[in-house]
Amino acid sequence: MNAYATAGWENFFVAQVGASAALTGLLFVAVSLNLKQILESPQLPGRAAEALVILLGVLAASTIGLVPGQSRAALGGELLATGVLVWIIPLVLQIPVMGQYWHRPMWIWPRLLATQLATVPLVVAAASLLAGRGGGLYWLVPAVILSIAAAVFDAWILLVEILR
Repeated sequence: MNAYATAGWENFFVAQVGASAALTGLLFVAVSLNLKQILESPQLPGRAAEALVILLGVLAASTIGLVPGQSRAALGGELLATGVLVWIIPLVLQIPVMGQYWHRPMWIWPRLLATQLATVPLVVAAASLLAGRGGGLYWLVPAVILSIAAAVFDAWILLVEILR
């Protein structure tokens, strides 16, 4: 496998498309089960959106990786655009919550840390791919693992912790 070309990465991308699509569907179920409670809370609609954006980022990046015949520059640019969006959208959703819940750091810091750890490796993967050094597509592995972990963490809050 090459860190700077998609040849050999097809199975990884196919697996991540399927996993992220399935988890996105399960997230919709979790949100629909507790929709009333989620909408009553000032922080939970944003958390649901974050989880959705993170999973859609994995879905988009994996789908982009499956497009045949792309140049390294095209793939890197597409992944960079996806990564920047997936990094910025949760951050924008978290800024108002940080102000509201600054006095409760255990409510905001794990959420902020989880989304940063999940999204930054995708941006690094794209930048590395464009530069042609630094690990390239291998950065997608932690990006995907941490993205799924962050989304599952958010889904757990939306499905189980909300009822406590």
